[in-house]
Amino acid sequence: MEWSRRELLGTVVGSVGAAAAAGAWQAPAPAGQPKGRPRPADEPFGYCLNTSTIRGNQLDIGKVVDAAARAGFHAIEPWITELDAYTKAGGSLKDLGTRIADAGLTVENAIAFNSFLNDDATERAAALEKIKADMDKVAQIGGTRIATPPGRAAANAAPVTLDNAAKYYREALELGEKMGVQPLLELWGTHPLLGPLRNGIYVTVAAGRPDASLLLDVFHIYKSGTPFTSLKQINGGALHVMHINDYPQAADSSSLNDGNRVYPGDGVAPFRQILRDMRDNGFRGCFSLELFNRDYWAKSADENLKTGLDKIRTVVHQALA
Repeated sequence: MEWSRRELLGTVVGSVGAAAAAGAWQAPAPAGQPKGRPRPADEPFGYCLNTSTIRGNQLDIGKVVDAAARAGFHAIEPWITELDAYTKAGGSLKDLGTRIADAGLTVENAIAFNSFLNDDATERAAALEKIKADMDKVAQIGGTRIATPPGRAAANAAPVTLDNAAKYYREALELGEKMGVQPLLELWGTHPLLGPLRNGIYVTVAAGRPDASLLLDVFHIYKSGTPFTSLKQINGGALHVMHINDYPQAADSSSLNDGNRVYPGDGVAPFRQILRDMRDNGFRGCFSLELFNRDYWAKSADENLKTGLDKIRTVVHQALA
C-alpha cells in the first residue's frame, strides 16, 4: 500500500533535510584522491564534465581527461561504456584513476544503464549484479557514485509502483554501501514513473536511507513538466551532482530531444531562479555539463569544452550577482 499524500508531505522535508543534517553515508574517498581544484569564492559550485558533451570527437577516455583538465573543469563524469572500451583496448582502470588524479580532477559520478526498476525478481537480481560490476569499475578509477536511471521497461511489463521503486532503490543503496559507491537515483523527464520530481522525492524518502540522493538534470526537469520552483523543496545538501544544460523555446516540449540541448544561457531555462534556489537550499556539489549536440560535436574538443565552461560560469555569475 502506498503512503498517503499527508504522510508523504509530512515526511519529505524532514527526511530529506535530515539526510544532510545527520550526515548521509558516503563511500570513503580512495587513498590519494585529490580534493580537487579550488573554487573561486563567488562560485559555490564545482564544474564537472559529462563526457557525452564531446562524444563526437571519438576520443578515448584518457584523452577526454586531458581535455577536461585543460579546459579547467574540476571533475569528470564518465560513462561505463567508455571505461569498458578503455579496458578492451588494453587500458588499466587503476592507471586511469591515477591519470585523473594527476590531472587535478575528481570522478564525481559515472553514467550507467541497468534494469533495476523491475518487478521480476530474476531480472532485478541480474540488474543488481550488473550494478555491482559497474560499481567496481567506478571504484577502480577513484569514483564514489554511480547513476541508477529508471531505464526503459519491456513493452509488456506492468508498471512498477512508487513503493516498489523505493524498495528496489533501497536494495541498490545497500549494495552501494558494501561496494563503497553510492547509487544516485536519476530522473528521466519522459519516464512515466521516475520523470516528475515529485515522484523522485517520494522514492528517495520512502527508501528510508540517509544516503538516498537524486541526480537531477535541467533538461529532464523541463521535459517532465515539473515547475522549476519545485527545486525550493529540495535539500541541496543531500545532492552531489546536477546535470546542467539549456533548451530552446518550443511550443511543445515533446518536440525536443537530447540532441536539442544547448549551452547554458543559450536557451530559455530560468537560470537566475534555478541557480539561486540551488545555492540557497544548500547545494554545493557539481554542475555537470551534459550535452548531446551534434553541432557542438563538429567542433574541436578544446573549443567545445572552453565554450561550455565559459557559458556555465557566465550564467552562475549573472544569477548570483
